[in-house]
Amino acid sequence: MRVWIGALAFLLPFLSLVTSFGVNLASFLFLVSALIFFKPCRDALVRHWPQVRWVVLAFLLHFLFVLACALVRGERLSVQEKPLRMLLSVSALALVVAVRAPRRALWWGASAGAVAALPFIAWQRIGLHIERPGGFINSITFGDLAMLLGLLALAGAIDMRDRPRDALLAGAGALAGLAASVLTGTRGGWASLVLAALVLGRHVGRIDGRRARALLAAGVAVLAAAWFTPALGVQARFAEGVHDARVWYEGGTVWTNVGTRLELWKGATMLIREHPVLGMSFDACRLRLAEYAQAGRLDPMVLELPHLHNDGLQALATGGVIGFVIWAATLYAPLRFFLRRLGQDTEQNARGPQFAVALAGAFVVLGYVGFGLTEVIFWSMKGSLFYALMVFLLMGFCLNAKEKIG
Repeated sequence: MRVWIGALAFLLPFLSLVTSFGVNLASFLFLVSALIFFKPCRDALVRHWPQVRWVVLAFLLHFLFVLACALVRGERLSVQEKPLRMLLSVSALALVVAVRAPRRALWWGASAGAVAALPFIAWQRIGLHIERPGGFINSITFGDLAMLLGLLALAGAIDMRDRPRDALLAGAGALAGLAASVLTGTRGGWASLVLAALVLGRHVGRIDGRRARALLAAGVAVLAAAWFTPALGVQARFAEGVHDARVWYEGGTVWTNVGTRLELWKGATMLIREHPVLGMSFDACRLRLAEYAQAGRLDPMVLELPHLHNDGLQALATGGVIGFVIWAATLYAPLRFFLRRLGQDTEQNARGPQFAVALAGAFVVLGYVGFGLTEVIFWSMKGSLFYALMVFLLMGFCLNAKEKIG
């Protein structure tokens, strides 16, 4: 059973970008495995309930709120599938703690997934001449998750610094994830990289070993090379973004990547003002946006995009202040869990396994916070499940590591 759960922990990140079904498959297998081994999973959750309760309750409240809104508004009940499956991802935590699965499997999966994603996306970019490649998904989600795999691999390299071969694979995965993200042309992921760097910078003095420090330097070199290589267009895209924002502000064209977002955010603020407490259904939001466009208050372009391109604004528009607070709790509660464990380490166990796992957990949550600034990363089932499964997996590994330290 320990090997089986370790295999699932490997498959989740490994299959996330190179297949269209990997995340859904892992979610299903985690749930079925937890049902088969229900008693040990239940006992594991009961034993660690004081440590995990706020995170589990946050996901539970989110599901109940979406369900209540669907019932009151007469929406299709299918809208609650995503929050329900995110809640059921707690099965991954229960299994990891119950069988004490090896955390190296997760590091291997993240590293191998990033390494496999790089030639896949490079072939689309260079071989097929696709300007914004995205594999089996859109380029933004692919670039965001590739960067996240790279950050997870970095945490794995820190954790496995005493295992040269494993650390080498993890180091390659960290650099490959960053390179794959750059090749997609995605800019939103860089905000997450800044947030991750702030956390890493606070604890960088606790990272020992020349290999780990060399890996950090190599990561900076990769990003610098991407910035100063004209063929990759990274610097040009940032300059283009600044120009697009200036043009929109001065009343020019909306038909740019940044201009469309700014117009959508303008529409979102108008929606939020109308229903600030509980928001309205997304279908109702679309109808109101159409009315704004017909009245000349918005460009009709906003009707051609599937969402509001900002997670926070989307939560406010569809759930009001109450829905926003509940949604934000699914980010805040896990982040608090991981940051507390980073802060709880004493000097003698600062190099222990809990440090790297908690650091990886902080990377995941802050990654999604950054992604959500310019994208609704929780719009897709893949993006939502990857977040929930990874959070609960890392919580489980963190609890296991704490028990070993204790």
